Amino acid sequence: METKEDEFVKKLKIKKNELTTCQKEKGVQSCLKCNELLDCKLRQEYVNAVYNSMNKGAGGGFEF
Repeated sequence: METKEDEFVKKLKIKKNELTTCQKEKGVQSCLKCNELLDCKLRQEYVNAVYNSMNKGAGGGFEF
C-alpha cells in the first residue's frame, strides 16, 4: 500500500527526471542558464513537487 509520503516522493522523482531531460535537450546544466527560466511551466511544476514533498501536502505559505 502506497502512503501519502510515497506519493509525494514518487511525483518529485518524476518531475526531477522530466526537468533533467529538458536540461539535456536544451544543452544546459541548470535552469538558470535557460532562456525560458521565468516562463517555464515544467520548472514551476518541479518547484511545486519539491515543496509538496517537503510538507507532504499539508499546505502553508512558501515563498522564494
